Amino acid sequence: MQIYRYVCRMDNSRKSRQYRKGPVTLRGAQIPASTSEERLLASGQNTEWLHQDPWRVLRIQSEFVEGFGALADIGPAISMFGSARASQDSPYYAMASEIARGIVHAGYAVITGGGPGMMEAANKGAWEAGGTSVGLGIELPFEDHVNEYANLAMTFRYFFVRKTMFVKYASGFVVMPGGLGTMDELFEALTLVQTKKVTSFPIVLVGREYWKGLFEWMRGSMLPAGMMSAEDLDLVTLVDTPQEALAAVLPHQ
Repeated sequence: MQIYRYVCRMDNSRKSRQYRKGPVTLRGAQIPASTSEERLLASGQNTEWLHQDPWRVLRIQSEFVEGFGALADIGPAISMFGSARASQDSPYYAMASEIARGIVHAGYAVITGGGPGMMEAANKGAWEAGGTSVGLGIELPFEDHVNEYANLAMTFRYFFVRKTMFVKYASGFVVMPGGLGTMDELFEALTLVQTKKVTSFPIVLVGREYWKGLFEWMRGSMLPAGMMSAEDLDLVTLVDTPQEALAAVLPHQ
């Protein structure tokens, strides 16, 4: 139980009151009119407290616990990313499925964001190969469920919890063509490797033609401006075929 106490101090001739709430010190108008125990035991309360930040901390904690519990035993895995908007007749859709099948045949699970498009393609390939096909969905207004090819599926409230799961249980990333969400995941992975928060973490981008403009800009603008180091460009491998992707992301392939 937390201990709350009032502390009176003499500041010259003026009294100054403090209210200590665990490690937090409140003064002046910040001092509450009642203690937490009083509010806890009061009857007839509304449910506004369910939507306040301290309660959200418990929800966040529960998502981490549930995610760690669900994924702890999947074994070695590769995370695959790409656009949710890719159609099934896209050549990249077929490539994502083929890469996922190769990952499973090498003894790895496949982790995706659980959505349609490239994510569905990767889950489909893993499913058809008889492997562990993980879909980690997110609550979005335009994606209401994890695709049907994920045989281990979770849906998260919070992006940052979900992204932790992508990294914690993966030995590498395969990044198919995608949009803002894919760029977010790509640059987070690059930052983690560049700052040595993760080690031995291959990042493979599929589709040289698709990605070359981005890296030309990085090489032509960021590098001359001193905003990155030349070796940062070596943190990714650009490929064009499933075979190249598998050789780059899997050890000893």
